[in-house]
Amino acid sequence: MPAATEYRYNRLTWPEINDAVAAQKLVILPTGSTEQHGAHLPLDVDVFLCESVCLEVGRRAPDKVLVLPPIAYGLNLHHIDFPGTIHIEPETFIAFCLNITKSVAYHGFKKILLVNGHGSNQPLIDLVARKTVLATESLCFATGYFLFLLEKFKEIRETEIIAHADEFETSLYLHLAPERVQMDKAVADNDRMGEFTSSDSTGNYPVRFNDFWGRWTRTGVHGDPTKATAEKGKIVFEAAVSGLVALVDELRAWPIEKRADMHKLPVQSQIRW
Repeated sequence: MPAATEYRYNRLTWPEINDAVAAQKLVILPTGSTEQHGAHLPLDVDVFLCESVCLEVGRRAPDKVLVLPPIAYGLNLHHIDFPGTIHIEPETFIAFCLNITKSVAYHGFKKILLVNGHGSNQPLIDLVARKTVLATESLCFATGYFLFLLEKFKEIRETEIIAHADEFETSLYLHLAPERVQMDKAVADNDRMGEFTSSDSTGNYPVRFNDFWGRWTRTGVHGDPTKATAEKGKIVFEAAVSGLVALVDELRAWPIEKRADMHKLPVQSQIRW
């Protein structure tokens, strides 16, 4: 049965989708961006890396997973000073992704996972997941593939910063498609740092802030890609895929409980948000 072995959502026919719904596969939506990544990496870094990880999850668990075509654009106006960057307004991004998750839920899939590869999309996919749960009878979860490899990367990293077009992203790209990486153009760069925040709002600061990159960098890099290697990329790729495969089992087993209403008096059930 093709639905039991095919992990790519759009490779199935509509009758086969019925079979996939019956099997209650977890549907994965990869999200990324089209944006500058320095002079050494292509514009597709975020979507390519994320989709590659998700597809490998599908290959390893084809009877449990369906991977949707990825979202290749995201919130990117802060990178717009660099040619090629495509920006999608956050409200548009949320609405578009929500239409996808609602469609998937409509057909009968009960579990949906958003896997992000672009930092600025993270709060947006969190909202998409929440809105999906509140608008449907399905459960929707949100994560970033990079969250599953950080511990392993800490063991092999040579640089302090994990940010953008850096040692991590460049290593992973070198593992997946080395012919598209121009290492002779790789340079290190850093953002403007204060006590409580920085211009790139990395996770080690308590205050969130993201400035136009054209104000503080001429390279489009935050980190040091010169330390990247394909060997490091292979290690973090395996960590990300293995972590997500384990997550698939947990989410598929997650119960959908019946709601309990604690009101003693009638509610105004006609109200809609």
